[in-house]
Amino acid sequence: MNIPQLVNTQRAYYHKDLTRPFDFRKEQLLKLKKMIQQNETDIIQALKADLNKSEFESYTSEIGFLYAEINLILKELKTWMKPTKVKTPTSHLGSKSYIYKEPYGVSLIIAPWNYPFHLALAPVIGAIAGGNTIILKPSELTPSISNLLNRLISKTFDQEYFAVVEGAVEESQELIEQQVDLIFFTGSVPVGKIVMEKASQNLTPILLELGGKSPVIVDEKANLDLAAKRIVWGKYTNAGQTCIAPDYLYVHRNVKPELLSKMKQYIKEMYSETPLLNEEYTHIVNHRHFKRLTPYLSEGEIVIGGGIDEENKIIEPTILDHITWEDSVMQEEIFGPILPVLTYDDIDEVISQVRSNEKPLAFYYFSEDQQNQEYVLNHIPFGGGCINDTLFHVANPYLPFGGVGHSGIGKYHGKASFDAFTNAKSIVKQTTKFDFSFRYPNTKNGLTIIKRLLK
Repeated sequence: MNIPQLVNTQRAYYHKDLTRPFDFRKEQLLKLKKMIQQNETDIIQALKADLNKSEFESYTSEIGFLYAEINLILKELKTWMKPTKVKTPTSHLGSKSYIYKEPYGVSLIIAPWNYPFHLALAPVIGAIAGGNTIILKPSELTPSISNLLNRLISKTFDQEYFAVVEGAVEESQELIEQQVDLIFFTGSVPVGKIVMEKASQNLTPILLELGGKSPVIVDEKANLDLAAKRIVWGKYTNAGQTCIAPDYLYVHRNVKPELLSKMKQYIKEMYSETPLLNEEYTHIVNHRHFKRLTPYLSEGEIVIGGGIDEENKIIEPTILDHITWEDSVMQEEIFGPILPVLTYDDIDEVISQVRSNEKPLAFYYFSEDQQNQEYVLNHIPFGGGCINDTLFHVANPYLPFGGVGHSGIGKYHGKASFDAFTNAKSIVKQTTKFDFSFRYPNTKNGLTIIKRLLK
C-alpha cells in the first residue's frame, strides 16, 4: 500500500466535509456495530488463534466493551456536537462566547497486541464520533486479528474514509512520519517515546496509552476473601498481558499469610489444578515475550505456579514472595502472569516507594477503612483505578481512561473519546450594536476603565 497516497486521499475526502454531519457519524457507528455483531464467531476464533483466548474472555474483554461504548456515543453524540455556550466576562459586554467541537482531520490509530480487537476499535469509535477519517495499524504480533480487521473494515467502509494498513515496524515507522492530524498510540513506553518524537517533527497532536508498574495494596482492614478473588481475576485475565493489570502486590504483614492462602485457592478455582493443560487459559503472545518472562520465575520464592510449557508459550499463574525492589522482576512492567509480593507495616513507606517510581497507569487499594482509602487516593498519583476491585474502572464508559507521565498522555472512552478526537474552538460572537471606545489606544481614561473592569 502506498501510505503517503493513502494519507493524501483521506485528507482530500475529509475536506469534502462529508464526515462532519451527525447523520454521517451515526451511520458509520451503526455500520461498525453491525460489522462486529455479524462476525462475532470469526472474531472469537481469531483471538483463539492468536492468544488462545476463551470465548468467555474474548466476549467480556474484547467485544462487549465496544457495544457499550458505541451505544453510549450514539445516545449522546448529537448533544456533544452542539456548540457549548460559556460565560462571558463583564469586559466583553454585548458578546456571547461558545466552544465549537471541530474534527482534527486524518487520524492514525496504532493498536497493540494484548487486546488486539478491543484496543484497535475503541479509539476508532472516538475518531468516528469526532468526525475524522481513520487509518488503523493493527499489531503484527496478532496476525489473525490483523487480517480479520483488514478484511472486515475494507468490506464495510470506503478506504478513503477508514483504511487498515497491515505490516510490521517498517510500516509503522512510515505511518508516523506522515503529516496526519492526530496520532493515537497504545503500547509500550519505549515505542511511545519514538511515536512522540516523530509526531513532534510535524507538530502532530498525540494520545499515548502506555503502561508501567501498577500496584495493588491490601491493608489489614481489607475484606481478604474478596481482595484475593478480585486480585487473581485482575492479574491473570489474559495471562497478565493487560496494561492495567496489578503489576505487584503490597500486603500488610498481619494479613499476608491469609491473603496468599486465599489467592492460591482462587487461582486453582479459576484456572484449575493444572493450568498448563487448561484449554481456556490464555497463552503468551510469542516466544520472545515468553523468554523475557521466564527468568523472573527464578527470583524470590514461588508460592504457587511457576510451571511452563515453552512449546505452547504457557506460564502458570504465579505468585512470587520474598521479593525486593532490587530484583529484576521489579525493574520493568511484567506484562505476564507473574505477581511479585512485597510486605509492609506502614502505609507511608509504601506511598514513598510508589512515588519514587514513574506514575503508574492504574492503582488498586483494598480496605474497609474509608479514611485510609482517601489518604492513599490523595497521596499516590496514577491514571485511574479502583477501591476494593481491579480493572473495573476501564469498563465504565462514563470514566475517562488514560495515564499520566510515563504511563500516558490524554484520555479516552465515552465523552472523553469524543473530546480526544476533536479540537475545541473558542469563539466570541461580538455585537455590532455598540462599541466601547476605551479598548482602543489614546482613548481618554481608557486605561483607568480597563483596570476597573479587569479587577
